[in-house]
Amino acid sequence: MGSTFYSLHYHIVFSTKDRRPLIRPPWRDRLHEYLGGIVRKLGGVAEIIGGVEDHVHLLLSLKTIHAPAEIVAEFKKASSVWAAEKHEPLFAWQEGYSIFTVSRIHIEPVRRYIAGQEEHHRKVPFMDELKRLLEKNGVKYDPKYLLT
Repeated sequence: MGSTFYSLHYHIVFSTKDRRPLIRPPWRDRLHEYLGGIVRKLGGVAEIIGGVEDHVHLLLSLKTIHAPAEIVAEFKKASSVWAAEKHEPLFAWQEGYSIFTVSRIHIEPVRRYIAGQEEHHRKVPFMDELKRLLEKNGVKYDPKYLLT
């Protein structure tokens, strides 16, 4: 391990293309497991993965050698091919994503938040949730990009 010490945790959120409700309950858990497997294969740790029919949340721990953008691109690419081949031919992810750093003391609250996505989205639409996450994390954004 040497003399490099780190604690790198990320909360990543992305949606299906055009926010289509394509992630159906019969295979949603398998998609989450598949995403976790990709993260592990790339050397990261998937703390929890959850979501609903039109988006996913991932809480990941990565090493210092990982470039988050490359990791996200890889698991979005691989999982979209898997989902299209196995479950939903029209499946694709949106082009962008949201990523937030998570301090060690906030891992459990974020884990609970992701675990409660089904319940959460009975009350809060995805766009409202995303805007709140962006604002809470101090991310300036152009609303036109929330639609892509």
